Amino acid sequence: MKIVSWNVNGIRACVKKGFMDFFKDVDADIFCIQESKLQEGQIQLDLENYHQYWNYAERKGYSGTAVFTKQEPLSVSYGIGEDDDEPEGRCITLEFEDFYLLNVYTPNSKRDLSRLEDRLHWEERVRAYIKELDEIKPVIYCGDLNVAHNEIDLRNPKSNHGNSGFTTEEREKMSTLLNEGFVDSFRHLYPEKDQSYTWWSYMSKVRERNIGWRIDYFIVSDRLKDSLKDAGMHTDVLGSDHCPVYIEIDFKK
Repeated sequence: MKIVSWNVNGIRACVKKGFMDFFKDVDADIFCIQESKLQEGQIQLDLENYHQYWNYAERKGYSGTAVFTKQEPLSVSYGIGEDDDEPEGRCITLEFEDFYLLNVYTPNSKRDLSRLEDRLHWEERVRAYIKELDEIKPVIYCGDLNVAHNEIDLRNPKSNHGNSGFTTEEREKMSTLLNEGFVDSFRHLYPEKDQSYTWWSYMSKVRERNIGWRIDYFIVSDRLKDSLKDAGMHTDVLGSDHCPVYIEIDFKK
């Protein structure tokens, strides 16, 4: 099974930049997007053989998530657990026979860190929710998680210490989750692989020079780690300031 996740930074704009070509070429079993930036009825995607599930933000042109899956899920829920009062459309959970898929667009703590406290509260809620799901069946947690976990996960760690997405607090939240029965699929398979990024600033020549951050992830329940066949990123795919990330997983193992 191949699962892809991509922060498209506006699906309507991304479609104009080749989204459908990549979508068809990659032929994922499940395809997750974040930052769709639209409301219901503002786009019609012709995704033959895929079921579509959208979570729209109340605010126009902001946030939002979606999941496109070949296999119809057993159930779908929106928001975090029983608390579905989540107006920014940041979370979708699909239940399948062998696992839960959680697609998330984590809030940015903002350049001035004015949203850091809210962000940390979000992390606590999501972690508790993931652990609840994991007690029932394994979890695949993916999306733009808006944090570079370790220094290897961004080009300039020293100059970015304390900045949004690389604060001690945000990084510790990721560590806490991973220490409670989950693994970062890419780092599990490629612990020393550097210069492997998923987001680049739109500033001139930044992406060409690969001055990036790895902030898009597939986090999986520890008991799924031996089923991972591969994990990586499609760094050559343009259309957004993020590139798509993926895992290949074999549930027969």
